[in-house]
Amino acid sequence: MPSSTPSPGRTTAPGPAALTWGGPTRAATKQRWCEDVTMSFRNSGGAAVRSGTLTFGTHVVDALGIDWATVESTEDLPAPIRAGARKDHTWTVCVDAWRVPLGMHVETRDVDVEWK
Repeated sequence: MPSSTPSPGRTTAPGPAALTWGGPTRAATKQRWCEDVTMSFRNSGGAAVRSGTLTFGTHVVDALGIDWATVESTEDLPAPIRAGARKDHTWTVCVDAWRVPLGMHVETRDVDVEWK
């Protein structure tokens, strides 16, 4: 009857990384043109996530909720993220102050993630 245990000297290669993430959690800062954005990442794969980038889409919004502009900025992924690990990270995301007149604020709503 064949054994289900691997023979000595043979190992199974781990699977690739498998990164998932939640949406951004936002918190106001003292400047209306900045906010703290927290993201949670989980690597359910068999290898570490070694690098990557996030592109934040930060909207400039007036007091009535009208979206006047979207400004993109890029940050590095908080790598490495080990296999099976979860990692939370917070970035302070800002746009140029002149883009956010008095009475307006920013909302980082969109996040694109690229990873390796």
